[in-house]
Amino acid sequence: MAYAYAQGTEVSADRSKADIERTLRRFGAKNFAYGWSDEEAAVGFTIGGMTVRIALPLPGPQDREFSRTPTGRSRTAKQADEAYEAECRRRWRSLAAVIKAKLVAVGDNISTIEKEFLAFILLPNGQTVGEYVSPQLAKGEALPLLPSPRRALGTGQ
Repeated sequence: MAYAYAQGTEVSADRSKADIERTLRRFGAKNFAYGWSDEEAAVGFTIGGMTVRIALPLPGPQDREFSRTPTGRSRTAKQADEAYEAECRRRWRSLAAVIKAKLVAVGDNISTIEKEFLAFILLPNGQTVGEYVSPQLAKGEALPLLPSPRRALGTGQ
């Protein structure tokens, strides 16, 4: 990993979760929840009439990146646990920064809730838009970077 945001942070995952909740309240979210499984954590909230769920992939505590140093030397169980906890803290801190940046952009009229959280909006079937659309995109052809002038103006195909 060439660059990892919040590398070396001492901010606990619990504090990052509290920061996320505080940020969501400040920007008008009406609900907030989080949960976790072995492979990921998730935060969910309702904002602008939409339900949003953002998954945070979690590393496995037994992953090689924790049992070995970057140079390949073995770590003690305590060192491996500390490296794992540090990576979890870093990921939660990164998620808090992403959510805050998106909401600041919305608050400053740079973007909209729909644009910032589109991939994470929950559909009636329980999938997010991103989970639904990603396989469709993987099957299709590349889309043009810019729409044709005719299509943009609604004058043809």
